[in-house]
Amino acid sequence: MNSKIEPSRSASAADMVKYALALLLVAAGVFLYYQFDQWPEALRTLVVVLGIVAGVVVFAITAKGGEAREFLSESRFELRKVVWPTRQEALRTTWVVMIAVAVLSLILAGFDVVIQWAIKLILGR
Repeated sequence: MNSKIEPSRSASAADMVKYALALLLVAAGVFLYYQFDQWPEALRTLVVVLGIVAGVVVFAITAKGGEAREFLSESRFELRKVVWPTRQEALRTTWVVMIAVAVLSLILAGFDVVIQWAIKLILGR
C-alpha cells in the first residue's frame, strides 16, 4: 500500500476543462452512434469505441487520472503478493460450500413444512 499521505487537492480549472472534454468525447461517440443509424454497424461501433478511448486518454492526463494510474499499479503490485489456492484446495472448498448450502436448504425446507403444518393446525384445515 502507499504510505504517502498527501493532502487532497481540489481540481484545477484546467482539469475541470479536461473532465468536461472527456465527457463530451464519450457523449459525442454515443450521439454519433444513434444519429447516423444509416452507417454500417461496425463503423458506428468503432465511433463509440474511439470516443471512449479518446475520453479515457484525456482523463488520464488529469490529476485524478494520475491518481487512478498509481492506484492501478499499486493494486497490481499487491495482487502479485496473493497466494492463490491450488486446484485441489479450490475444489475441496467448493464441495464444502455446496454441501453446506444443501444442508441449510434441507433445514429451511423442514422449517417450512413444520410451519405449514402448524398454521393448518391452528386454522383447522
